[in-house]
Amino acid sequence: MDITLTNILLVAAGGAIGAVLRFSVGQIVDSSQFPWATFTVNIIGSFLLSLLTFAIPGISAETKLFLFTGLFGAFTTMSTFTLDTTKLFFDGQMVNACVNVFLNAGLCIFGAVMGRYAGLFILG
Repeated sequence: MDITLTNILLVAAGGAIGAVLRFSVGQIVDSSQFPWATFTVNIIGSFLLSLLTFAIPGISAETKLFLFTGLFGAFTTMSTFTLDTTKLFFDGQMVNACVNVFLNAGLCIFGAVMGRYAGLFILG
């Protein structure tokens, strides 16, 4: 895919929306005891990305740039997940660090699988 002004604007527009959505989840979900906001965006993002991929198999390259690279790229927070886990680990919260890895890795894969099934169900 070429780096064009249109492609850059598609990614930027999607990224702006994804970042605002990510910020909003962070304001709504209490993460004072555990990084639940990070987990929430990761599971929602995993589900929706998979759902859209499988429900709309012929999705255009431009739509992929806007949604997948832009919106979901800014919305999901794998880098924040790794930072949260590292912080828990070095704060001596080994159990929470392991739970965080299990929830984000295991259940986000589950979310993606469920999104695939939902997408295929929508297709009939």
